[in-house]
Amino acid sequence: MLPIRGFSESEFESRTECAQSLMRNLEVDAILLTTEPQVRYFSGFLTQFWLSPTRPWFLLIPASGKPLAVIPGIGLAGMKQTWIDDIRCWSSPQPKDDGVSLLGQSIKDLQRRFGRVAVPLGVESYLRMPAIDFQRLQASLPNIEFIDCSESLLQLCSVKSEAEIEKIRYVCELTSDSFDALPEFASIGNNERDIVKQMRIDLLNRGADSTPYIVSASGPGGYGDIIMGPSDRVIGDGDILIIDTGTVFDGYFCDFDRNYAFAQASDQAKRAYETVFQSTEAGFAAARPGATTSDIWRAMWSVLEKGETEGNDVGRMGHGLGAQLTEWPSITSDDDTRLAAGMVITLEPGMSYDDGKLMVHEENILITESGASLLTKRAAEELPVIG
Repeated sequence: MLPIRGFSESEFESRTECAQSLMRNLEVDAILLTTEPQVRYFSGFLTQFWLSPTRPWFLLIPASGKPLAVIPGIGLAGMKQTWIDDIRCWSSPQPKDDGVSLLGQSIKDLQRRFGRVAVPLGVESYLRMPAIDFQRLQASLPNIEFIDCSESLLQLCSVKSEAEIEKIRYVCELTSDSFDALPEFASIGNNERDIVKQMRIDLLNRGADSTPYIVSASGPGGYGDIIMGPSDRVIGDGDILIIDTGTVFDGYFCDFDRNYAFAQASDQAKRAYETVFQSTEAGFAAARPGATTSDIWRAMWSVLEKGETEGNDVGRMGHGLGAQLTEWPSITSDDDTRLAAGMVITLEPGMSYDDGKLMVHEENILITESGASLLTKRAAEELPVIG
């Protein structure tokens, strides 16, 4: 069933109240947000205009009440469609003062108890404003201390609401159906670029909003790099093809891949596929509330080791998922983030085999009170062969 687009005002109220509880713990008077997913999460402001790097956008979460927006005038009409009431604008671009004075005054207008403002400055965060403007902002507010809130904010956003999960499940399901249909438009003699193009069209026809991330790799008996394609390489007899896609519905991503052999598959490729499939099964069994991301990593790695992997240079075997293609946390040997019901993560074991060839597999799952459930349609147990 097609999910309802957007979110209720009560959802934004709940998110804001959670952030304000976090603020009390951090002893700060406001949180300053500057990036698209952060602003969207607390306001509902969903626009493609973020692709333009010219203008900065700001959202302030006060100690109580609704967030307030400090944005370029070009966004006023759009922001008025959200639940935000207090919208302060300037005519942008103005490189000499692109919203800095207005933002500084807006911070001064807030009730102050602690004299501190939190900004995501650390892990998996960045400021979407010129660094020199942030320095100017700090200089204009000498009595206010700016502190980092990145980890606290990542934890808050990692547990998804039912409405968020519904959107992710929907895009996972339609993308699973597109992968199932791939043999209809992929065959020996096609090149990677054409296959990916046809899949992108198929995804749109099935109801996706966009597919900003779709990569492929192929090669005889296996593939190498997994982030640079698609290329013009023509698929041949005995090739293995991987396609990995981050497809979007209403601002929420899926992120998973599928592997295919053409005409035939080598014994080494079949064994590698079986190993990463079983590694994913082990990760799925380990994924439950109270377990850690490192517990999942160890469960998957133990299977890869028994499968005589030559290594895994990716750096992690899964991650969070939601309003961004990849979110916190990372599934590594030492991340140790504790899982909670409502978290959406990917399981992504990968291994090297046969002198450097790669086999990577990925599924999207939801952590529930009783364990984990699949959001994607499970990949075939044996390596699919086309033709």
